[in-house]
Amino acid sequence: MSYFRFAHTYSIVAFDSSAGQLGVAVQSHYFGTGVAVPWLEAGVGAVATQSFVDISYGPLGLALMKAGKTASQALAGLLAADAQADRRQVAMIDIHGNVAAHTGERCIAFAGHRIGEGYSVQANLMLRATVWDAMAEAFEQTRGDLAERMMVALEAAEEEGGDIRGRQSAAMVVVNAAASGRPWQDRLLDLRVDDHAEPLVELRRLLTVQRAYDGWNAAEALLQDKESGDENAALAAARFAESPDLMPDNPEGVFWFGCALVNAGQLEAALPYFQRVFAVQPVWRELTPRLAAVGLLPEDQEILRRIVEL
Repeated sequence: MSYFRFAHTYSIVAFDSSAGQLGVAVQSHYFGTGVAVPWLEAGVGAVATQSFVDISYGPLGLALMKAGKTASQALAGLLAADAQADRRQVAMIDIHGNVAAHTGERCIAFAGHRIGEGYSVQANLMLRATVWDAMAEAFEQTRGDLAERMMVALEAAEEEGGDIRGRQSAAMVVVNAAASGRPWQDRLLDLRVDDHAEPLVELRRLLTVQRAYDGWNAAEALLQDKESGDENAALAAARFAESPDLMPDNPEGVFWFGCALVNAGQLEAALPYFQRVFAVQPVWRELTPRLAAVGLLPEDQEILRRIVEL
């Protein structure tokens, strides 16, 4: 194991047993930290490899845990084979919630880690030696889903002084703890900020956008059962309203939810959504008949007229 990047940073690896999710979140003054630090696999575990990064700790750590090793056993094996283990900072968590972490004695101060129930926080090259404790306390005290708790942990690190060099990139990945056999479905969240003056502010914004799209999709899914009629339309509208509101900056969700309502036979309920979109971006009117032409809206001229004439 010889290849490394200088990803001096702070990060968290965590397992939410109640939700059945694994996550890693990280921030660093280094370009594209999301490429090097977080490694996760549904049904296996999660790894954060940092400091003088040997990226192979990620895939090899996952491979060892997949073969049945605990997080502690996997990490111990990799450290034993690494001539530069004293420069590494690594944390691992397996599918059973076992946690292991290592901060080499030659990591640049301030450096350290803290292991808690179902998580580990670790940091190196920090302005203060209190960063990882601040992360742990924030994670433990925050209520919400795993992504929110990890986000708050990162923000707590930054509030405590963070990386002595400043800020540049951040990332957050969440996967299902249990593998479904469909890896593309098990990767629930994959957000990366490669180069930004305020990467955590941008990561928080992207998390909001992700939640909006997830909410929009969930609302549209409620309309798939056309037999339920008005009742499901009302439930879908309520679910849609709970999603973060990105109007007028992004009318995407509002437009497609309107289309979903039309396809569910709820034209009257759909019209206000189209009206909202057209009021801020009239060009979306031109898209409406194009959808009907490819079967994504009814080829009913009266329905199309009522939509585009709003």
